[in-house]
Amino acid sequence: MTSATKVYYSQTTQTDSRPLIGSGLRRRRVMTKDGRSNVRMEHIADKRFLYLKDLWTTFIDMQWRYKLVLFSATFAGTWFAFGVIWYLVAVVHGDLLEFDPPANHTPCVMQVHTLTGAFLFSLESQTTIGYGFRYISEECPLAIVLLITQLVLTTIMEIFITGTFLAKIARPKKRAETIKFSQNAVVAQHNGKTCLMIRVANMRKSLLIGCQVTGKLLQTHLTKEGESVRLNQVNVDFQVDTSSDSPFLILPLTFYHVVDDTSPLRDMALRTGEGDFELVVILSGTVESTSATCQVRTSYLPEEILWGYEFTPAISLSASGKYVADFSLFDQVVKVTVPCCLHETVRFGDPEKVKLEESLREAAEREREGAPLSVRISNV
Repeated sequence: MTSATKVYYSQTTQTDSRPLIGSGLRRRRVMTKDGRSNVRMEHIADKRFLYLKDLWTTFIDMQWRYKLVLFSATFAGTWFAFGVIWYLVAVVHGDLLEFDPPANHTPCVMQVHTLTGAFLFSLESQTTIGYGFRYISEECPLAIVLLITQLVLTTIMEIFITGTFLAKIARPKKRAETIKFSQNAVVAQHNGKTCLMIRVANMRKSLLIGCQVTGKLLQTHLTKEGESVRLNQVNVDFQVDTSSDSPFLILPLTFYHVVDDTSPLRDMALRTGEGDFELVVILSGTVESTSATCQVRTSYLPEEILWGYEFTPAISLSASGKYVADFSLFDQVVKVTVPCCLHETVRFGDPEKVKLEESLREAAEREREGAPLSVRISNV
């Protein structure tokens, strides 16, 4: 009797046996190329209550068309609601013409005899337009309290709505759209090591401070306890050359991940473009002009990782002495020679130094074997 395999289920775990990323011609993405989440949340208890409890975030995340409609409806609704209250005050005080008030009667609000007049008085009070022939009198203390209440409540509402508008406009989301990732990742030799490479560019003159590029490898993982974890996340480190410090993203840069024995990509079928995984790349930085934190995301499926290619140089020097970043070459790649396996390396450097190292290595081997020592001297 075979032992049952435990499967760990979550909101991002499928309940069938199909791969979560997908293996057909049209693969399912967890993260779209432009950085949007492709995960749908279901069966959240009291979801509406949770959204209403955090109104600030709800209003900021709201789409502009709904926000503008809600903005207009909120103002028109408060004008009408307080207009009805002012009309009821006039009814209670007997200010309407159908009540035939005496000649010495002083109404709470002058010239408010209909619901339309009460609505116009509410609008004028809330927007501080300035009273014409409709104005409040000293006859009704209740009307004075109502006027103060309306102005205080609506001022708080206006501050909240205006704040959400400014916060939505000031979000670094649009700034993130000026950060460009290459459409494909490539695998080739770099400094004698097999590396997975992506290209990143800042398309504005304003810089990003403290840039950090990290990766997340999403794949199905079977634990030692037999749990099948869908979308297990493994860190993938990226660096510029040999430095992991913050890069100076003033020109398009190529970020490298060394595919060695410690790399989570070492067992992936990168040469064939097949597999059930997704590589999510995240760039984080601080916008220089606003000091807001900005995060840009993209993802690469197996068929978007090109084996044996490298990026075409996109930086040139103009006749006037300025460096030019040609974005028509940003996504272009060229075929190069790569090792037959990930563990094979290529030697670079001065040929004389390479020959000297080889002669020293051969001499050491002959010395261990008891052969006469013979070293070729170079002019290096």
